[in-house]
Amino acid sequence: MTGFYFEWAFLPKLAQGLLLTVEITAACISLGFVLGVILALGRVYGRRIVSPLCSVYIHFFRGTPLLTQLFIVYFGLPNWGIRLSPFLSGVLALGLNTAAYQAEYFRGAIQAVQRGQMMAARSMGMSKLQAIRYVILPQAFRIVIPSWSNELILMLKYSSIVFSISLYDLMGVGKRIAARHFNYFEVFIVVALFYLVLVLFISQLLRGLERRVRVPGLGAPGLRA
Repeated sequence: MTGFYFEWAFLPKLAQGLLLTVEITAACISLGFVLGVILALGRVYGRRIVSPLCSVYIHFFRGTPLLTQLFIVYFGLPNWGIRLSPFLSGVLALGLNTAAYQAEYFRGAIQAVQRGQMMAARSMGMSKLQAIRYVILPQAFRIVIPSWSNELILMLKYSSIVFSISLYDLMGVGKRIAARHFNYFEVFIVVALFYLVLVLFISQLLRGLERRVRVPGLGAPGLRA
C-alpha cells in the first residue's frame, strides 16, 4: 500500500495522536499559566528573596534546552525515587518550561498598566492584593493576549518532543507508522499538515479574542525569541 492510499488509511491513527497532542498542550499551557502569573507577580511585587528566586527559575528554564528538562524529569527523577508516567512527565516538563516564558509576558503586561492605576485603587481603600486582583491583572490579561498566543502555538509545536519518551502523540504515531512502512516523506508531510491546520485554527480563534478584548493605546510585550 503506497502513495495517496497509504496516507488516508492511517489518518484515524494520526487523528488519535493529534488528540493526545492537544491534551498535552492544554495541560502544560494551563500549568504554565498558573505558575507564570505567580512568577510574574513575584518578580514585580516580590520583596527581598522572592523576586531573585523567581528570576533564577525563569533564567534556568529559558536558558536550558527543553529536551534536557524533559529527560531530567522522566529519566532523572526516578533516581530520587520519583517516578512519573510519560504523560505526566511530558506535561510537567513542558509546563515548567512554558511557565518561565509566560512569566515574562505577564510581567511585561503588568508593567504596561499605568502605575496610577495601583495608586488610585489604594486610595479607594483597596489592599495591595485586592488592587492586583481586581485592577491590575484584568488589564494585564487583556494586554498579554498577542504574546501569550505566540507561546500557545509554540508549545503546541514543541510538544512533539514527547515522542522521545514513548508517548504516541501526533509526532510519535507518525514516526511509528513511517518506520514500520518505510514511507517517511508522505507520512511526515501529513503530520506537518495536521499541525498546520491546528495552528491556523487556534490563531484565528485567538485573533478574534484579541480584537474583542484589546485595550486601545496599550502595547503588548515582545514575542518569544
